Amino acid sequence: MKIVHFCLSSFFIDGRLYQENELVREHARAGHDVLVVASTETFDERGHTHYTQAREYVGEEGVRIIRLPYRRWMPSSVARKIRSHPGVRKILEDFAPDAIMFHGSSGWELRTVARYARAHPRVVFNIDSHSDAINSGQGWISREILHRRFYAPILRKAMQRSGPLLCVSLTVMDFAHEVYGVPRDRLEFYPLGGQIPDDETRAAYRHEVRQRLGLAEDDIMIVQSGKQNRLKKLPDSLRALSAVDNPRLRLVIAGVLQEDVRAECEALIAADPRVTFLGWQGPDELTALLCAADVYLQPGTQSATMQHSLCCGCAVILDAVSAHEPYVEGNGWLVATSDQLASTFSELENGDLEAKRSASLAFARRVLDYAALSQRVLV
Repeated sequence: MKIVHFCLSSFFIDGRLYQENELVREHARAGHDVLVVASTETFDERGHTHYTQAREYVGEEGVRIIRLPYRRWMPSSVARKIRSHPGVRKILEDFAPDAIMFHGSSGWELRTVARYARAHPRVVFNIDSHSDAINSGQGWISREILHRRFYAPILRKAMQRSGPLLCVSLTVMDFAHEVYGVPRDRLEFYPLGGQIPDDETRAAYRHEVRQRLGLAEDDIMIVQSGKQNRLKKLPDSLRALSAVDNPRLRLVIAGVLQEDVRAECEALIAADPRVTFLGWQGPDELTALLCAADVYLQPGTQSATMQHSLCCGCAVILDAVSAHEPYVEGNGWLVATSDQLASTFSELENGDLEAKRSASLAFARRVLDYAALSQRVLV
């Protein structure tokens, strides 16, 4: 099949483990002819948004990528909100896809792609959404003007031709219904997933990483990762750990410290020898780290790494919000407060971590494997 992934409303960052990258990799691995059409929005190594050059190239995923500029007849700040790009219809006409996956439910070019799909009824057309009340429409103008009055009508019109809206979490489903006005029966839970390393690979990574970090086999390795800002609650994690007197607990932080927590976190890290800060990790390094870990820790807002951690066999400690509930089935803990987090750290030594890690793997194989998720968008 010829498959085009549109990442104009949702950024595309080369070589990462985000959903967009993983679905592209799976489709390429399966032998499909894959094209990515993306905006110039991306992230730098410190997790900050920046804009690269408009160009065409073969990316790290092994497929052709076309990065489109924003329209120049309007101010760049407006164009980036409207998400309007030249040349989308021509790319579709030239490539003539059998399937279209449009990542992100908000943007002007969804209108262009939907028009093409209506003119070519044989084409499989799917849209996903990552927008919820935490990451989108936080201010009144953004929520009521941009999302409810501008993005929403475009999405509803496009869905007259597409399949159900594929929502990556339960909170995204709520936002799509309440703000975008999409009926509940037109929403489908389509979770972020991951790649599942085989048993031999996980064992090799576990031995290698723990040896490199100076951890004993019976140390309880906890990983927290990503762009650490106030919403990720890393200071809460560090304080909860400091309240538990257990030398076997080892917290490893992979990611970057944003300015709103940097000074506070650096002081807390320096005060506890059980904490290791690794900085930003590439996809392979992060996979190795998660395979070596016993527990993945996410006490704050959501991150795609959580699903990847389940695929690597980590037990989980997650913020007690509805979006996380589907991922905890005998494989971890939901915590709502710093006191609960400290109590959970205390429980880890007697928490049957091996059984919880096995439960995470079973859940991942059943629900999160990108090999299966990639097939969903082709029907």
